[in-house]
Amino acid sequence: MTTELAVPATGRDAGVPWHFGDPLREQRLLTTGAGIVDRSNRDVLIVPGQDRLGWLHSISSQHLSSLTDGDATEALVLSPNGHVEQHWQVTELDSTVWIDTEPGRAAEVLAYLQKMQFMKRVEPADVSALWAVLSLVGPATPTVLALAGLPTPDQSGRAAAIDGGGFVRRMSWPGPDAADIVVPRARAAGVIAALVEVGAHRAGLWAFEALRVEARRPRLGLETDHRTIPHEVGWIGSAVHLDKGCYRGQETVARVQNLGKPPRRLVLIHLSGESDTLPEPGTPIELNGRTVGFLGTALHHFDLGPIALAVVKRTLSADDPASITGQPVRIDIA
Repeated sequence: MTTELAVPATGRDAGVPWHFGDPLREQRLLTTGAGIVDRSNRDVLIVPGQDRLGWLHSISSQHLSSLTDGDATEALVLSPNGHVEQHWQVTELDSTVWIDTEPGRAAEVLAYLQKMQFMKRVEPADVSALWAVLSLVGPATPTVLALAGLPTPDQSGRAAAIDGGGFVRRMSWPGPDAADIVVPRARAAGVIAALVEVGAHRAGLWAFEALRVEARRPRLGLETDHRTIPHEVGWIGSAVHLDKGCYRGQETVARVQNLGKPPRRLVLIHLSGESDTLPEPGTPIELNGRTVGFLGTALHHFDLGPIALAVVKRTLSADDPASITGQPVRIDIA
C-alpha cells in the first residue's frame, strides 16, 4: 500500500489517511502484525522551564510534580464544576514537557497555559507546525522499531529519545505492543517509509479508531460533552490522580468518588447492520421515546461489526430496548 492510495479522513481528522482501500484488513493487521498510523493531525505543545512540573501539577488533574525523564501519562483540565475541558498526553523528556492533544485544540490549550502562567519560569509554546505524532500498533511493534533503528520504550513504559530529535513512548492501549512516535514533521514521511520497509503496514485512522472503540477509550469531543465528568468516561486513574493536591474541579471529582456513582457512563453499543451509513456523533440514544444518552464514535469493526461508544444514563441496562434513529441497538455494559 502507498500513500497515493490513501482515502483521506474528513471533519476533525482531515489531513491524515482514513484508510488505504481495505480498512477491515488494516484493522486485522493492527492485531496480528504491526501497522503504522499517521496521526499528525494532533496538536503538539512544549513546556520548557524550571517550574514546569510543579506548575503543570497544580493546574491539571494528574500528579505531574514527580515525573522523571521519560515518564509519560495523561492529564485533564477541568472546569470549576469538574467538567472535562481538555485532555492531554504528557511526556517529560530532556527538561521539557511535551503535550499532544486533539486536532485543533492547541490554541485553547496554549491560551489556558498562558492565562495560568503568572510569574512561573515556564515558556509554553505551540509547536504543531514542527512536530508530528505517528502510532505503531500491533504485536510486532518492538521488532519493527528495532529493525528501523528506533528505540523501544522500556518495560516501565518510559519514553526513549530518537537520535536527531523526537521520542518513542509506549501507548497505554491496546496493549504493551503499541507506541507513539513523535518526530519532526519534516521527517514524518521518511519515518513511515522506513517502518514500512522493515515490515510495518500502512493503516488509516479508521483502523486505529476501531481498536480505540473496542477498548472503550474515550476521545475528547466525541465521547464527551459540556457536562462530562471524568468518572463517566473512565478517566479516573489514567488521567486523574485521586491523591494529589488541589486543582480546579477537584471538589466534584472527590464528591463523586466518595459519595456515589456518576449520573452517566461510557458503554459499547452494537449497532444495527442494516445500513453501511452509521449515525453521526451526538445522535441521541432513545428509550421509549425519551433521550437517555448520546452516540460517540461509530464505525465498522473487522470482527464486531458496526459498533460505537456512547454515553448513557447509568440507570440504562443492557436489557432495555434502546434505539438510535429508530433502529434497535444492543448495549454492552462492562
